Amino acid sequence: MDYRDVFFVVTGPTATGKTARAVHLAKAIGGEIISADSRQIYRGMDIGTGKDLAEYDGVPYHLIDIRPAGYRYSLYEFLEDFERAYDDIRGRGKPVIMCGGTGMYVETVVKGIKLPPVPRNEQLRDELAGKSLEELTALLKTMKTLRNNSDIDTVARATRAIEICCYYEQHPELKALTEPHPMANALVIGVEVDRDTRRERISRRLRARLDEGMVDEVRRLIDEGIAPDDLIYYGLEYKFVTQYVIGQLTEEEMFRQLEIAIHQFAKRQMTWFRGMEKRGTPIHWLSSTLPPDDFTTQVLALANSLSDNLNNS
Repeated sequence: MDYRDVFFVVTGPTATGKTARAVHLAKAIGGEIISADSRQIYRGMDIGTGKDLAEYDGVPYHLIDIRPAGYRYSLYEFLEDFERAYDDIRGRGKPVIMCGGTGMYVETVVKGIKLPPVPRNEQLRDELAGKSLEELTALLKTMKTLRNNSDIDTVARATRAIEICCYYEQHPELKALTEPHPMANALVIGVEVDRDTRRERISRRLRARLDEGMVDEVRRLIDEGIAPDDLIYYGLEYKFVTQYVIGQLTEEEMFRQLEIAIHQFAKRQMTWFRGMEKRGTPIHWLSSTLPPDDFTTQVLALANSLSDNLNNS
C-alpha cells in the first residue's frame, strides 16, 4: 500500500525507546520524522534532552535544534512549525512519522486543533499588571480547563493565556478553528513498558547521561550566557543539574531529586496518554520488548487496516 496516506505517530512515556522504533519504521517505508519533543528543539541542549542524533542513522528529522537555548517555545509556534514540516514532507512524496512524548503536542496535532494568531491587548495587560500568579491562575481557571501547568508557570504566560481567552471570546467566529477536527489518517502507536522496567531504564539512563557530561553541558550553556533561571525553567535534567552547578544542591541531592522527578514525569505522561484515550484518541499500545522487525510489522498491519477503513468510508 501507499504509506503516504497514513500519518504515523509513535509516542509514549520517557525511556521506552520511541526514537529507535520510529527510525526502524521510517527506514521500512522511506519516511521522515517530525519530533514532538518540547525540549529537543533547543540547540546545545543535547545530553539532557537525549537527542541521540546518531540514532536516526540517516533518516531525515525535523523540529530538532530549531531554537536557541534559553528561548521559551509555545504550542502555537510548534503547530506552525509542524504544519510546515508536514506539508514539506508530504509535498516531496514521503510518509510522515511524528515521534515524541510531549502529550500536549501529540494530542493537539492529532485532534487537528488550530490556534489562530492573537495580538497583544495592551489595555488588558495594564489591567492585569500587578496581579500575582495565584490571582491570574484563579482568573484563568474561570475561563478554561487547565490540563497542565504550562499556562501558569510564570506571570507572563498566565497573562498571555488570559489574553488569548479574551480574544477568542470577542471573536466567536474563531472558535470553530480551536475545536477538535481529528485527523482521520492518524495512526497513534504507543510504546509500552511495564512500570518496573521503565523505572530501571530511567535510572540507568540518568547515570549514563551524567557520565556523558551532562553537568559540563549545563556549565557550558551558562558560560555562553544562558541565565540559570532560564535553564531551570526547562525542568527535569536542566533544573536539577543547574541547581547543582550554581551550588543550590549537592551532587547526591541533585541525583536523588532528579531521579524522583523523572519517575514522576513518566507517570504524568502516562496520565496524559490515558486521558487522550478517554477524550477520544485511540492509541495502539505495543510492547517495547518486541523485536524491531515485529514492532514495525504490527504497525504496518494497523496502517493497512486504517487505510482500508478510509477507502471504504
